Amino acid sequence: MSAPEAGEIAIQLTDVTVRLGSQTVLEDVNLTVPHGEFLAVIGPSGGGKSTLLRVLAGLLRPQEGTVYVASPPALMFQDNRLLPWRTALRNVGLPRDLGAGGGLAPREALHMVGLDAYADYYPAQLSGGMRARVALARALAQSHDVLLLDEPFSALDALVRERFNAELRHLHDKTGRTTILVTHSIREAVWLADRVAVLRGGHIVEVLDTRGAGRVTAYTDGLEAELRALLGTGDSTRVVVEPRARPYLGWLAPASAVIAGLLLWEVGARALHQPFLLPGPAQVWAELSRSPGEFAQATWGTARVALLGALLGSLAGALIGYPLAKSRALERFLSPFVVASQSAPIVVLAPLLITWFGFGTVPAVLVSALSALYPVMVATIVGVREVPATSYELFATLRATPWQRLTRLELPSALPVMLGGLRLALSLALIGAVVWEFVSNQKPGLGFLVNQARAYYNTPRQFAAIALLIGLGVLLYLAVTALERRVLRHRRQV
Repeated sequence: MSAPEAGEIAIQLTDVTVRLGSQTVLEDVNLTVPHGEFLAVIGPSGGGKSTLLRVLAGLLRPQEGTVYVASPPALMFQDNRLLPWRTALRNVGLPRDLGAGGGLAPREALHMVGLDAYADYYPAQLSGGMRARVALARALAQSHDVLLLDEPFSALDALVRERFNAELRHLHDKTGRTTILVTHSIREAVWLADRVAVLRGGHIVEVLDTRGAGRVTAYTDGLEAELRALLGTGDSTRVVVEPRARPYLGWLAPASAVIAGLLLWEVGARALHQPFLLPGPAQVWAELSRSPGEFAQATWGTARVALLGALLGSLAGALIGYPLAKSRALERFLSPFVVASQSAPIVVLAPLLITWFGFGTVPAVLVSALSALYPVMVATIVGVREVPATSYELFATLRATPWQRLTRLELPSALPVMLGGLRLALSLALIGAVVWEFVSNQKPGLGFLVNQARAYYNTPRQFAAIALLIGLGVLLYLAVTALERRVLRHRRQV
């Protein structure tokens, strides 16, 4: 893009033509916007208004013509596109984090849109109008000169929209940014803009100067002015109130189920009266009390292998899943190997690992890791592919690098699905650790204790080891559930 000769020009389009497939969306568009001007673009739906802004933002390249923009522009989309895991302040600070800042400091931008007091609120805690203000503040923090607005307040009710228009006009007068607004409202365009460009059928058919009396009286004449006086000024700065916290009683149902299960177990054991086949809870407890140190050591041995295996398997699953998520061709190429790796039961692979690596911790962790790998890999593929295309478009306007997209968009966005995969991976890692103990018959471990008790026909000892395995599995599940609740507490749909 070559700069025009005139130093006061902020934007210049010369004979710009854009084709999307077989359709010509813009054709021979010529437009010049001086520094500091507020230009509104109006026209029927499908006329190319949003396409025009995407060309100016660098999201689309024209097939013909030249585009000049004096400085990297900020584009505010129709939807706010706030990241739900970031507070209002951190959303506004996203351009600076990605190295695309250049406008106002994040706190200054929030102050300018009147949201100083809500800097630490998450998008789910803000009303629709407040989220629109945060998106506007993010745009002000991104660009120091050119601001592109694609119907930013179209989803708001009429009164709130009028208030935002007044604030937008005030911001333009205060900052002097070159601003281009796409709108369907003729009155809005006339009231806000210095000039209005009419875009129809991919052509700019007229550019009208709207300074003066028309702009002043658009909202102030006749019956409309009287109705506005009666209704008052619209306001959207209202926090969505969180429901009052209630005592958490979710534990009652599972606790009741456990108690009922123990009672049924006790009744069944007494009715059968065969301790060798079904020992009662008291007998199992007595077995645990007889050698608590040994059971504790075995529990830690199994837990250590399961945790190391889950960590290694989850890391490998994420590293394999990410490139597969980004490339369907690579996924199709590697799918036979992925399917084959899951078709061979882990109990069949364990003896082979003994042959290769011998006995010890390394093969035990490998068996556990192989069990945990698949669910995290699948969760990573699904999570990354569910990242909204609109979020990628936002990061494109901020000129994010691939690493920045990965760490600040894809992984945080995929985190809910990946945590679901981790929940399953921990359970499978525990199964893998027990399978290894069964095959290798190496201590310490709860699987080894089950094998040992079976060899000596000590059924209460078997039940004690199995009960500890179940308790360990439940504990790991609850740990991941607590982590999910902690990490995702602000991720409600907005």
